[in-house]
Amino acid sequence: MTITDKLHAHPLNRAVIVAGLGFFVDAFDLLLFNVLRIPSLKELGLSGDELTRSGEYLLSMQMLGMIVGGILSGIIGDRKGRVSVLFGSILLYSLANLANAWVKDVPTYAWIRFLSGVGLAGELGAGITLVSESMTVERRGYGTILVASLGACGAIAAGLAGDLLYWRTTYIIAGSAGLLLLLLRLTSLESGMFKQAQQKKVSRGSFRLLFSDRKRTLRYFAFVLVGVPIWYCVGMVINLSPELARTFGIDGVRPATCFILFQIGIAIGDLTSGIISQKIKSRKRVLVGFMALALAAVVLFFMTLHAGFGFNALVSSSLLMGFGCGYMSIFVTTAAEAFGTNLRVTVTATITNFMRGAITLLIPLRIWLENIFSLSLFQSLIVVGSVVFLLALYAASTFHETYGKRLDYVEE
Repeated sequence: MTITDKLHAHPLNRAVIVAGLGFFVDAFDLLLFNVLRIPSLKELGLSGDELTRSGEYLLSMQMLGMIVGGILSGIIGDRKGRVSVLFGSILLYSLANLANAWVKDVPTYAWIRFLSGVGLAGELGAGITLVSESMTVERRGYGTILVASLGACGAIAAGLAGDLLYWRTTYIIAGSAGLLLLLLRLTSLESGMFKQAQQKKVSRGSFRLLFSDRKRTLRYFAFVLVGVPIWYCVGMVINLSPELARTFGIDGVRPATCFILFQIGIAIGDLTSGIISQKIKSRKRVLVGFMALALAAVVLFFMTLHAGFGFNALVSSSLLMGFGCGYMSIFVTTAAEAFGTNLRVTVTATITNFMRGAITLLIPLRIWLENIFSLSLFQSLIVVGSVVFLLALYAASTFHETYGKRLDYVEE
């Protein structure tokens, strides 16, 4: 084994460090608004139901930006290179975070969150692809586990910072951290597989190619559906936990309370699911198992609310829900392994952002259910969650096993 091969085999090679720290900052920014939603909007003069409505509007704008950014970064990543996306994404969302610290009204806040979403969109897809292509078949699972786990740690840090610091200060910290990380990326090396794909006469970063084959198209949308439950949990259930708790008379649930425990659960779940996957040499079985656990945890969360078990039971079920959603590391690894080099960033960047962006459809669906069928917030979340998890479990059942699959191939 050459020195280069040894470096690629090591789970802490440069690609893993660069991608992992990038996802740490990415997750910090992405989930920071969940914690800062109430204090920032209160300072802007909102109260009561306005906090929920405007908060969901801002979240939807951020997720819309991520859908747009996912498409753009996917195309650029497969045509111009993985590293080019990592540079552009971190620069845009860092500047947007700094701008967030000076917002004075909701419309400006919304457009800056949109721009932040565009920047955030490319980080995970390009980073996971770079790591997957830079490591050996046997060891790449460990690399992606570390990247996903660092991302979860970034989310935990966002919860703590948002809970302890003034909200404008927190946005400044997030933007500054991103700009510092940009300096680390100045010496990042491009993926060797991407360079090889450049020499082949195949279409790269093409949605026309992606959707030109029926089986490939169905495989793509199956991945999107499998990722949606994670964002249903964090973007709807956990995000609205203070409102849900008040409805059932549970006091002391602040925006960061369930959120931090949920993210701790994800960090532990990412490590656990990834290690189990490597040990039993299977992505699919672990992914389905953890998704089923996430569903059970959501059911427990709602039962805890309805039965009035109180604060401790609620936060404990949040931790378990996060652990079940720890199939994120397996999910992104499987996505990178399931598509060829010429479409890999297009796929990983868009599915991770379409699954996040699904919140822009789930929120109106929840509101529609409440208005048309006179459902409560609690009831509408149960209906939406039932649909989301049933579709995801069916989609996951169609996956092929990708553990040990070589990645030096292209889609034609």
